[in-house]
Amino acid sequence: MVKIRLQREGKKKAPFYHIVVADSRRARDGRIIEKIGTYDPMTNPSTVVLDKELVEKWIKNGAKPTDTVKRLIEEAK
Repeated sequence: MVKIRLQREGKKKAPFYHIVVADSRRARDGRIIEKIGTYDPMTNPSTVVLDKELVEKWIKNGAKPTDTVKRLIEEAK
């Protein structure tokens, strides 16, 4: 099953996330299919950058966003 989820980057206590499309059986920071955006929770307010066309394409193709990514997509609209 394909999921749209967060991939953690950044230093200890300074997280930065890539929003990626990945196989749900892979590790969190493992191999991805495509990078579709970024999320920076350290800025005030937090910054979300998404390629909305890619998000729509992957959701139409059956990718399921995680709960956190679903919230971020709603905030970005």
